[in-house]
Amino acid sequence: MSQYLAHYPEQVRAKVDALLEAGTLGDVLARRYQAQHDIRSDKALFDYTMALKNRFLKRSDPLSKVCFDDKISLRQQALGLHTAISRVQGNKLKAKREIRIASMLKQVPEPLLRMVVVHELAHLKERDHNKAFYQLCCHMEGDYHQLEFDLRLLLTAIDAGQSPF
Repeated sequence: MSQYLAHYPEQVRAKVDALLEAGTLGDVLARRYQAQHDIRSDKALFDYTMALKNRFLKRSDPLSKVCFDDKISLRQQALGLHTAISRVQGNKLKAKREIRIASMLKQVPEPLLRMVVVHELAHLKERDHNKAFYQLCCHMEGDYHQLEFDLRLLLTAIDAGQSPF
């Protein structure tokens, strides 16, 4: 059983286990998501993220940096990180907000990358993973929960050596 699907119902996990045993989980994902995205550089990721932010979160705190990060790993239970770095400037305290996305997401389809970016953008308004947080995620990406599940399936497929991308 996959660690990424531990909180899903037994019947869902059983279906995924059957696909894994048959060696077809990667094929199922490849049929659902045809191609990878072309967002490969930090600048392209910044522009992509800012377009989403400007569309849905115009009045939220500004972002000073958005980048791919090689140091983010699944061992940290994270695919993206939202940080606020405080610095003293004169007698004022300035906070810079950054979003870092795991570099492994350079090789996934665009909807899955969008789901992680939306998740991290939602942290600009809501710090905790509460009901308001997930409502905001669903507002920015209507298929948020399905995309999150599909990303968990992809991570499971990668662990099993069945990566379709």
